[in-house]
Amino acid sequence: MARTLLITGASSGIGAATARAAATKGWNVALLARSADKLEALARDIGNATLALPCDVTDREQAAAAINKAADHFGGLDAVFANAGKGVSRAGIEQGDPEEWHAMIHLNILAVLYTAHAAMPHLRKTKGHFVVTGSKAGRDHMKGSVYSATKWFVHGLGENLAEEMREWGGRATVIAPGMVDTAFFDTPKPSKIQPEDVANAVLFALEQPATSAVREIYLMPND
Repeated sequence: MARTLLITGASSGIGAATARAAATKGWNVALLARSADKLEALARDIGNATLALPCDVTDREQAAAAINKAADHFGGLDAVFANAGKGVSRAGIEQGDPEEWHAMIHLNILAVLYTAHAAMPHLRKTKGHFVVTGSKAGRDHMKGSVYSATKWFVHGLGENLAEEMREWGGRATVIAPGMVDTAFFDTPKPSKIQPEDVANAVLFALEQPATSAVREIYLMPND
């Protein structure tokens, strides 16, 4: 029976690349993002083993409904990749925009918590795996960066969640890339980490034997 992976922020970049990589390896894939058009196009491209679930993961009820629908559709969840995240356009604290912080914190922190909270009962049944996108910014101190602070939260949560999940045989992994060539940046960065590189890291963590729990994978560009 095929395993099932649910991905948030699945419509582009790391999320879409991970969906393609997982499907290639025989996983069912549930795709969550706000963009219905992009999700449905990706689902058509990948094929039958996908389910597009447009929703706003910062809305706790929408996120829970989508997660439950995916579990019902595929008969359970074996892994969840909380990948949705964003940055801000105005850097620093003094010059930063509190409205941007508000939106970013809801996506980078609260949406991860909502996703984990709704997914845990399903993952407990399968001794499943929770993966979350951290960052090099969650390992380093960066001048005035609120984005970095949200990723520090993610790194701490990932380890704390791993300790909770190990009590019933589950695992949690933080994927921590440096600069990735995605739409996060205004111009292409072909010499930096590619979304497919991050997808490979996710699949590496997911496909370890039960005796091994990969807690963090840290990737940096090799240029």
